[in-house]
Amino acid sequence: MKLATIVDNINSRDGQLVVVSRDLKTAVKTTEIAKTMQEAIDNWNVVEPQLRKVAEDLEKGVLENTFGFSTAHIMSPIPRAYHWVDGSAYVTHVELVRKARGAELPASFWADPLVYMGASDAFIGPNDDILVENEEWGIDFEAEVAVITDDIPAGTKTEQAQKHIKLVMLVNDVTLRNLIPNELGKQFGFYQSKPWTSFSPVAVTPDELGASWDGTKVHLPLTSTLNETKIGSPNAGIDMTFDFARLIEHVSKTRSLTAGTIIGSGTVANNGSPDGSSCLAEVRCLETIQNGAPETPYMKFGDTIEIEMLDQEGNSVFGKIKQKVVQYFPG
Repeated sequence: MKLATIVDNINSRDGQLVVVSRDLKTAVKTTEIAKTMQEAIDNWNVVEPQLRKVAEDLEKGVLENTFGFSTAHIMSPIPRAYHWVDGSAYVTHVELVRKARGAELPASFWADPLVYMGASDAFIGPNDDILVENEEWGIDFEAEVAVITDDIPAGTKTEQAQKHIKLVMLVNDVTLRNLIPNELGKQFGFYQSKPWTSFSPVAVTPDELGASWDGTKVHLPLTSTLNETKIGSPNAGIDMTFDFARLIEHVSKTRSLTAGTIIGSGTVANNGSPDGSSCLAEVRCLETIQNGAPETPYMKFGDTIEIEMLDQEGNSVFGKIKQKVVQYFPG
């Protein structure tokens, strides 16, 4: 089952939930079942079977109130969330970044996940512009996988965590690299360096991934293309040190999590692969290690980033994130 949120002038902040066909061509509103994604996930046990029936009828072509699924009128699958926590599950990525600046990776990083809380008051749509004031802030994309959960009790262990994963989607975790050093130097985490985040056009139930979903990871390549040039296509199921079950255990250690919580994987990366990068920072690190200095610039105004995951038959699973970097002027 594939779900999305379309623009709704009445419910402008949270949009209207729709069920989308597997080929991403048609959709149908679910107003009588759940108006929004948050309403659906809040009542998932009751709502999910009803949404699945709609999805089945949509595939059969027996519904009359369908419409063309246009990416021009869609929002993030969940336009705002109570909780958005992003991890750094691909430790080889962290190791590479530290190596490029001559720092060793602490041994604890291989056993204890890194996470931070991101801004969840509003997300931008998969085709919305990335608005940034200054190119010198070091504009970068980060291609990731994320899950949406139901209510998770405090102290949940990995063995119980898998059942709480209800939906899977892609992420572009936009990062302003040149603002990071000063923020981390304060030893209090990210804020200014992490502007609004975007997600894929649709979120899918894990069964849509078939054998490519093992219960805690997605085993498919995640492709990032900048200005029609491929940056990387690492397999999201390889080198994921901490799978989503382990991330859930980590973030629920001291408190429960609310339905609709989004947990990101962090930048997908494959160790030692020439095709294994999902952000420009990693590309620049590889250049630094090999040549002594980075050659690839960060994104500029007018650049376009595309992020997509295809299944084993070459079909788009989540739709494509396609965004243009645009300068904004305060005031």
